[in-house]
Order: sequence, then structure tokens, then C-alpha cells
Amino acid sequence: MIEVKVPATSANMGSGYDSIGIALNLYNTIKMEESDCIDISDVSGASIPMDETNLIYQCAKKVYDICGKPLKGMKIIEQCDIPQTRGLGSSSACTVAGILGANALLGNPLDRESMIDLAANIEGHPDNSTPAILGGFCVALLEYGKVWSVRVPMNGKVEFITFIPDFELSTEKARAALPKTIAHHDAVFNLSRAALLAGSLTTGKLENLGVAVGDCLHQPYRFDLIPDGRELVHAAKAMGALGTFISGAGPSIIAVVDANDKTYLSRAEMYCEHNFPHWKPIRLVCDEVGAVVTEIK
Repeated sequence: MIEVKVPATSANMGSGYDSIGIALNLYNTIKMEESDCIDISDVSGASIPMDETNLIYQCAKKVYDICGKPLKGMKIIEQCDIPQTRGLGSSSACTVAGILGANALLGNPLDRESMIDLAANIEGHPDNSTPAILGGFCVALLEYGKVWSVRVPMNGKVEFITFIPDFELSTEKARAALPKTIAHHDAVFNLSRAALLAGSLTTGKLENLGVAVGDCLHQPYRFDLIPDGRELVHAAKAMGALGTFISGAGPSIIAVVDANDKTYLSRAEMYCEHNFPHWKPIRLVCDEVGAVVTEIK
């Protein structure tokens, strides 16, 4: 049996729409082995697809098909601690788990670059799946089926206070809210800030983050789908966040804070308890390892 542990991810990070993402220390842990039938379960008893529509199974079968190997069935045991449809890369984690797990079961016929390309093509964009595999802070793009990426070391100690609501927002609905075309000045606005974001995190100029996460491409449209979202961003900034943005397609919101600010989380918890009870802040840090595959004897 193979066990795959995949981190959560936060994509976009404000200005880096569909191109910038970071791995976070919240995980889905998936156990897999070949079987004569499809046998899928969740350790928490959560309601999940238990047939061939299961995303992990679909991605595993894709690898078997690519390698020309028949797959009768598979036993999959899920422990999914990444909340679904909250903008924290839960679907990417399942995609990556299926690909990496199947590849390990087949004796690793695909190299890491091939698996990165496959995951991004399944997802349609690389900003979640690439950091999920590589760990860390990644800049990536998908062109002609290939991912071009760089894993950028961060300079400066930050934490990610992640405000997770008790309601969901599907990626499909969040993407549908975006305009078909954008103004030239909006493109320039995001290009400059995405570059500043990457440069600031790599050099440690964290004072730039408040400006660097600015965005005209997706957040203004998605805030209309997130009750209290704008108000929470303003509150997070007022409490001392270095920068604040919608995580992925939302609805979770992330405040980047100085790791030396030891009381930010408790202040955020108190604020949400009194003002936004439908939101729960948790402390996350960058996962520097990425997906890990282990053989269970």
C-alpha cells in the first residue's frame, strides 16, 4: 500500500492570478493499493464519491492509461483535512495524490516534471498543483501542455492566518463571475504587483506586501460572492496584517503576518467571535517539502 501526503495550497496570492501559489501545512493523506474492485472510504465518514467519479481514482486511472497498464480497481482510504471548496487547494491535493500514488504503485515510470505537467493539465492551471508537489512558494505557468515553473525561496519569516468560513464557494461559480476581457491598465496593474510580490518575498522586503497583493483581475468580482469578505479584509489589515488576499477562488481569506507577532491569531479569534462568527481563523505556515509518498509495509 502507498500513502501520499499532500499539502494545502493558496493560489493567486492576490496579484498572481493563475500563476503564483504557496504550499501550506494542512494536509490530505491518502492510502492507495490495487484491488479487484473500487473500494473508496473516508476515515472521518465524510460523504465522498465512492465510485469511478472519485477524483483521486480518476487521476490514478489516468496514470495507468498513460502507462498502458490495465486497472481493475483500487482501494483508496482518504483522510482529507483540507476543507473542500474553500480556496485551499483541496481538489489539487486529490489530483496530486492520485497521480503520485498511482505512479508509485507502477514503479515510478513518470518523472516529477511529467507529473507536474499532468496535474496542471488536469487542473487547467498550475498555481495549486505545482506547489502541492514541490512545496514552498512557486511561480508557474502552463504553455502547450508543459509547466514552466520556479520554486522561489522566501526570505523573511511570515505566517498565514487563514480565515475559513462555514460556507462554500465552488471554483466554477467563482470563475464564472470574472469578466471575459480586461482593460490594459488593469493588466499593467497586476503585472507590476505580481512581480513585486515575488521579488518582495524572495528578498524579505515584506513592507511591500500590502501593495504587492493588490489585484484588478479577480478579487473585485469574487468579493461579491463572499459575505463579509471585504469587511474581514479591512479588519485583518487594521489588526496589523502585512498583506491580505482571497485564497484561490475563495471564500477563505489569508492575512500574511510577521511571525514575530505572537498575538495576531488570538486577536483575530476574538474579533471573529464578536463580529464574524461564521469565520474561523487558523495559523498556517509554508510547507517547504511538498507531497510525500511512502510505501506502507
